[in-house]
Amino acid sequence: MNANQFREELVKIMPGYNWTIHQSRVPGYLSATGTQSSGFNRLSTLCVTRRETEGTVRYEAKSAGFGLRAKWLHSAEDRSLARALRGLQDHYEHMANTYRAHAEHLKVGRRRIDRMILEDL
Repeated sequence: MNANQFREELVKIMPGYNWTIHQSRVPGYLSATGTQSSGFNRLSTLCVTRRETEGTVRYEAKSAGFGLRAKWLHSAEDRSLARALRGLQDHYEHMANTYRAHAEHLKVGRRRIDRMILEDL
């Protein structure tokens, strides 16, 4: 696969990102960075690498949050680009559900305390 084919694959699956393909002298290795911005604010950064060794292809996708210097939040690796991106998305959805549940427990706990305070008055 060459850089143009890699770009086509990325744009087909993730058209909402602006893709930059990075040059590599290593055979079988391609990498790209995709960004989403609103004005001068970077909303999301996605880095995808494709490695081909001994006929086996592996994709790694990792993403960072807001800003130019944001740290990488998580990465996922799989045999296809779509599966690597789905793994990354599944991780974030799982974490969102976990945090949503914890937030709800704290909210319920505060309500019980509020009721107890009102009953004491």
